[in-house]
Amino acid sequence: MVDEMEDVKGGEGQEKERGDGKKEGKQAGKKAGKGFNKLLLLIPVVVVALAAGGYYGYTLLSPGKGKAGTTGGSAGNEKKKAVLFSLDPFVVNLSEPGRYLKVTMQFEIVGEPRQESIVEKVPILRDVIITLISSQTYEYASSPEGKSQLKDEILLRTNQIFGKEVFRNLYFTDFVMQ
Repeated sequence: MVDEMEDVKGGEGQEKERGDGKKEGKQAGKKAGKGFNKLLLLIPVVVVALAAGGYYGYTLLSPGKGKAGTTGGSAGNEKKKAVLFSLDPFVVNLSEPGRYLKVTMQFEIVGEPRQESIVEKVPILRDVIITLISSQTYEYASSPEGKSQLKDEILLRTNQIFGKEVFRNLYFTDFVMQ
């Protein structure tokens, strides 16, 4: 009977023990609630951390995928770094008297660098380019369409020297007319 009195008395903050060994009471409920709240806060933090780690690992281990629009999985499909070949600046008389053009250009090389074979033919390249540019008029060379067509013509003629496509693109890095 004394045991029953203690069970009935059980005041605030005191825990009661049921027959199966589990504790009941306000304190036990508060402790269980705090643990559950911590768990609810911890789960999203862990999920975000795992997602950030996965994204970082993906970008670290597979550079270039998804950035430049490449979808190929093999190393052969990856875009190689462009190799540029520079020529000394050209100062050329245009076809009109008193008009000059100073132009500096760089060629983008196709495939593996073949700079040795290109260096051997620099005098021929310069001659072809000077001949082509000096035949242009001021109006033609100053228009955007004219510059674009001049680029295309220079690429065509320089690739003809080698008998195959050696240069992929041409960039004017300096273009001054007087």
